Amino acid sequence: MADQTFDAIVVGSGISGGWAAKELTEKGLKVLMLERGRNIEHVKDYVNATKNPWDIPHRGKNTQQMIKDYPVLKRDYTLNESNLDYWVNEKECPYSEAKPFDWFRGYHVGGRSLMWGRQSYRWSDFDFEANAKDGMGVDWPIRYKDISKWYDYAETFAGISGSIEGLPQLPDGKFMPPMDLNCVEKDVAARIKEHFKDSRRLIIGRVANITQPHNNRTNCQYRNKCWLGCPFGAYFSTQSATLPAAMKTNNLTLRPFSIVTKVLYDKDSKKATGVEVLDAETNKTYEYKAKIIFLNASALNSAWILMNSATDVWEGGLGSSSGELGHNVMDHHFRCGASGEVEGYEDKYTFGRRANGFYIPRFRNLFNDKREYLRGFGYQGGAGRQGWGKDVAELGIGADMKEAMTEPGKWTIGMTGFGEILPYHENKMYLDKAKKDKWGLPTLVLDCEIKDNEKKMRTDMMNDAAEMLQASGIKNVKTSDNGYTFGQGIHEMGTARMGKDAKTSVLNGNNQMWDAKNVFITDGACMTSAACVNPSLTYMALTARAADFAVSELKKGNL
Repeated sequence: MADQTFDAIVVGSGISGGWAAKELTEKGLKVLMLERGRNIEHVKDYVNATKNPWDIPHRGKNTQQMIKDYPVLKRDYTLNESNLDYWVNEKECPYSEAKPFDWFRGYHVGGRSLMWGRQSYRWSDFDFEANAKDGMGVDWPIRYKDISKWYDYAETFAGISGSIEGLPQLPDGKFMPPMDLNCVEKDVAARIKEHFKDSRRLIIGRVANITQPHNNRTNCQYRNKCWLGCPFGAYFSTQSATLPAAMKTNNLTLRPFSIVTKVLYDKDSKKATGVEVLDAETNKTYEYKAKIIFLNASALNSAWILMNSATDVWEGGLGSSSGELGHNVMDHHFRCGASGEVEGYEDKYTFGRRANGFYIPRFRNLFNDKREYLRGFGYQGGAGRQGWGKDVAELGIGADMKEAMTEPGKWTIGMTGFGEILPYHENKMYLDKAKKDKWGLPTLVLDCEIKDNEKKMRTDMMNDAAEMLQASGIKNVKTSDNGYTFGQGIHEMGTARMGKDAKTSVLNGNNQMWDAKNVFITDGACMTSAACVNPSLTYMALTARAADFAVSELKKGNL
């Protein structure tokens, strides 16, 4: 690459990195976006997106070799033949678990924006004020009013479909027309609303799948193959939305196979001068210079880069002066709830494969409700009718079995709680300089667990789900707790948190590092608490807001 100097460098190309590239290029900056993995081109490289299951060698099932090669990925649904090459090679990129931690990573252009669940919810002031009110962690330096217009901006560009509900704990947004609840979900929603006097509400999920054509993207086709990459561009990803916008400016240079090993820091100016990059293919080292740096490599990897930077100034790395870098790791705990069987809809069936489910917003520890734990949870779920895969115990083979398989099975409904994990200082990550990856770089040790607060919450997550289903007339209701391992929510947050004081946080209220004012972090690392809703929409809004601030400061000569 001939030109080694840019106005801005963006590290990472996932949801927040793509947004940073879009915003900075559209404001006229020459931007270098660095991605440690390979390039994946929109449509062309979605190699299994239009295939049928029988077109894939093992019908998407796991082989023994896959199970051997991916010991972490195999722990959950994430191991799947259909999109195996979207996930990290675990032999090349190991990590250590001081306590069990399932780290599911995607190192390629687009990152996990290609595989995410797309549920997109705003935070409310119940979330931004929670730390201050109950004394956990540190207070957020912002409130809902500071980010509301940026939620508007992010939703309008990304394309979020959803319903207007008027709930203070789940602010409404700029939505495309919502997807529909199916007939069972509509009836259950009505019964929950009536039984609980509208203190609990079942709504359609707010999802980053467009329901109308938008910005050269075609609306959702109800294929529910999102994690294979969408050739229609129907769900928000870097490839479908932010990268085309950034490329359109002619201000973006994208460099894949570029592992950022450190932020280069000048102790005299107290600013970053650029980054050091290890080429993942050639093992050659390069330096790139810029006036502004956005770290968007994911909560754990952005903190890894900082820990590996400026160690001659701070032993713990750039951003470690507060003692909080790498601490306060959060996720969402889930995998518990209730399910049951539905009677009376034998003449009804669904059409298409809706890439969404229902959502029940948080109702615990709000308004007049007070529990013996802090914070709360919401539910994601769905109702459906069993198809050809149902069990026909009395039939083994032959025409009678074939005939039975053409008839749909019973209706079922289930919901899973997603609960907030508090920002415990002792939940942390740190570098293991003795254990190296394929490129000779130090690896991460993850030391995190849920505590009594979350365990008490899980009891309510099960029992409240059962209560709602029983109140709706659902039969054979059963609760379940399938256990939770840190990381399974794939919502890592908190390793370089925002705050009001440089002594207790890594970033200020503009996502700007206290230790290097021209470095910004807007991925999950910046989060000061976790709330109980999916965080990606908040990353988008914070990134757009921080980019606007950074460019303004640059023009003023402050950076």
